[in-house]
This record gives sequence, structure tokens and C-alpha cells, in this order.
Amino acid sequence: MKCIYCKYPYTYLLKDNQRKCGKCKRKFSPQKLEREQKLRLLFIEGYNARETSIKTGMHFSTVQKYYGNFRIAIALYADEQYQLHAKNITGYDEYLYLPKSLKIKENIHKLQHFLTLSYENKVYNLMMPTMQHFNFDTNDEKEQKILLKYLRFNKIAKYTKAENTITQFWEFFEAFILQYKGVSDEQFIFYLKEAEWRFNYSKSELIKSLEHTY
Repeated sequence: MKCIYCKYPYTYLLKDNQRKCGKCKRKFSPQKLEREQKLRLLFIEGYNARETSIKTGMHFSTVQKYYGNFRIAIALYADEQYQLHAKNITGYDEYLYLPKSLKIKENIHKLQHFLTLSYENKVYNLMMPTMQHFNFDTNDEKEQKILLKYLRFNKIAKYTKAENTITQFWEFFEAFILQYKGVSDEQFIFYLKEAEWRFNYSKSELIKSLEHTY
């Protein structure tokens, strides 16, 4: 088995079942690599952490930790790809997201605001400042009406446009995020980036982009 660090073709087995490289002398665990590969493939297939925990017998918190690392890697990969293709941006539009199960008036403060850019039939998303960042008083009736008016306009605008990459992504995202319950504000960007990643790439490209996560 070759070394995962320097690619030297010869490694030897240690008593604790780890392997040690004959050149760089670094150790690694084939069992751990096999586990990570299994989790990576299930993640790519779209299994959530709970489903994967049941399917593999691994502890839920362990799977969740790996999935979190996958999403961080995806966000970094998205940034790299955007930097390579930024000059090819063909359009952009903003989106206000609120789970369909929540009423707008009572949950304006929970709106997620992001900007979607399109390039080469792909998308790249940027989180925008929250209402709190602008000191927007969601309890003020006048300010609430202004936001509701904007929100209705935004919804009408996106659904009356001709189908394009951006609106297709929004529809994809709305369907994708339904499987998750109660995504926190801090974690929302990573789920948004996962949706972006799945929308942009074929299965073979998904596999390749996560090959070197660790």
C-alpha cells in the first residue's frame, strides 16, 4: 500500500494495524481511510447524518462531525472555483429565504438573505447582512410593512422571470433544504453551499471534488 502523504509505493504494517511509510516515516490507519471513504460516498449519495449513522452503525455524533468537515471542504472548493471563473459572471439576483412552515409576519427576524451569481450554467452564493445588522426593527409595524412589501416583490420577480440558472437553483435549494429541520444561522451557509455544490456538478464531479478532503 502506498503512502497517503508522499505517495511512496512501500509502507509496512505495524502492530497496532497502522501503516508506516518507508520514506517519510509517517503513519496512517487504513481502517480510518476506509471509514472516511464510506462516509464520503454516502454523503455524496445524499444520505443525511442520521440515515448514515443507522446504515453504517457509526455513532451519530461521529458521522455529524465528518459531514460538517465535508461541508467546510465544499465551501472552500466553491470559493476556489468562483475565483477561477469570476470574470465569467453573467447575472445575479438576491433571495430571501424563510421555511414554508413559518409565517412571515411572526418570523421576519429569521429571514436568510443571500445573493446568487450565475456563471457557465453554475451558481455561486454569498450571504448578505441580516436585518439585525442594519438595526432593522422587526417589531416596528412601519418597518415590518416595508420589508413585507419588498419580500412580496422579490417573490413575484423571481417567479415571473423566464427560467434561468438562478431561478432553477432557488427551486433546487427550496427542495433540498426541506429535509433538514432547524438549521441554525451559523450553519445555514454550509447547507446553502452544499445545495450549490450538488446543483453545479455531476456525480463524478462531486466525487472528484471531495477526493482530497483529508
